[in-house]
Amino acid sequence: MGVVVNQTIRNIIITCLGFGIGAANTLFLFTNFMDEEHYGLVSYLMTASNLIWPIIAFGTPNTIIKFFSSYSDQDQQDRFLTVMLVFPFFIAIAVGGIGVIFYSSILDLFSTKNTIVQPYVWTIFVLAISGAYFEVFFAWSKVKLKSVFGNIMKELFLRVCISILLILVYFEILTISQFIYALMAAYILRMVVMKIYAMGLYRFSPRFLLPDNYVPVFKYSALILIAGSVATLLIDMDKTMIERYLPIENVAKYGICAYIASVIIIPSRAMHQITYPLTAKLLNEKANDKLESLYKKSSLNLLVTSGLLFVLIICNVQQLFKIIPNEYELFIWVVVLIGSAKLFDNLLGNNNSILYSSDYYRIVLYIGVGMVVITVILNILCIPVFGVTGAAIATVIAVFCYNLAKLWIVYAKFKMHPFSKKTIISLVQIVVFTFGFYFWELPFHPIFNIVLKSVLIGIAYAGVVYALNISKDINDLIKKIPRGA
Repeated sequence: MGVVVNQTIRNIIITCLGFGIGAANTLFLFTNFMDEEHYGLVSYLMTASNLIWPIIAFGTPNTIIKFFSSYSDQDQQDRFLTVMLVFPFFIAIAVGGIGVIFYSSILDLFSTKNTIVQPYVWTIFVLAISGAYFEVFFAWSKVKLKSVFGNIMKELFLRVCISILLILVYFEILTISQFIYALMAAYILRMVVMKIYAMGLYRFSPRFLLPDNYVPVFKYSALILIAGSVATLLIDMDKTMIERYLPIENVAKYGICAYIASVIIIPSRAMHQITYPLTAKLLNEKANDKLESLYKKSSLNLLVTSGLLFVLIICNVQQLFKIIPNEYELFIWVVVLIGSAKLFDNLLGNNNSILYSSDYYRIVLYIGVGMVVITVILNILCIPVFGVTGAAIATVIAVFCYNLAKLWIVYAKFKMHPFSKKTIISLVQIVVFTFGFYFWELPFHPIFNIVLKSVLIGIAYAGVVYALNISKDINDLIKKIPRGA
């Protein structure tokens, strides 16, 4: 247990550092060192690769984590890992073959608008393969209970590389084309380093035979493929759809606003590393009372913490954009809508872990596929009418429908929900603080304004939470602060 807690704490720190470096890249380095059109190009290439790599991986990273420890002898483990390494290779060949055959048609998609993408379309495939195999080797290290190094490579390595490359662009050591190729090289290097590390943890002899339980392995991989694709599409579909209807620089403008709002997910990413295994344990023990208590506590604690981030973001975003170049305009409704969607995600607490650890996993997948279809349709309808904000409208509607469906499934199957009277109190507090501080500006430099305003909001927010005793866990944490605990 000590190993798990130790690595969880390290991973939380690494994730926060990654978000910090990503914020510096997104808000300051890209916006000052690269013009908006090329920023949009880079954003599009990375987003498109994120949509493709789950298909190439075909669920193998999650399959490795689920099945590797179930094999008692090394022969079966070697067979299993050989399949997990070879399978994405054949998928990549199939995807690449389709790409080669229809390459001219793919280029024609960018012939009337955003022709700047055409010379770099092939790099999407390379980025996707590198991303897929990185996740495979990362999963390989996880089954050996070694996740910290992989998390560093996942959360920090690429972002640090991007920072360095952007500085080289600024000093005209690299051209934009060279930046893109160097970024592709960074993806490949990350994959190779992860492979070397994983192979060092467990050296296997390739065995080109199927493991005895290959049928459930392939079934699970297919289900995870759908789940991973659904999750990725719901996150990144909006950026790719913007490219289809608007000039590519709008991808960068939307990406900045969406990234600012995505900071709200930090508490959930940290908490889920703890609640996922605990939820699975409670389900296996059929401890429904404890499970319902965890459901409500995780929901309330995430709502309170992410609610503070939501208030800080909305109330400071105007000042933040004053220190970003003028060509990157603020789409306030994109920040509000995407932020609201992330806040709703946090409100669900450990809802996802309940579903994914239960026998109702397939239902969620089917609903998710339907949500992706709805997302595409909504983007087609909304972007031409509302522009960049239309993409946020489409995303938030799809996310809200998807989350409502998941809430209903848990309630219908387990007779429990995450809400209480304190949920309403917390939501009211978030709304009051947002409206109360949004229109209040201090007559200082934007950076000093943001810092001072954030401190005041944070103290007042924590004071209200403590006074109303909204969350016992958070109150206990606040009580420890004066003692330095």
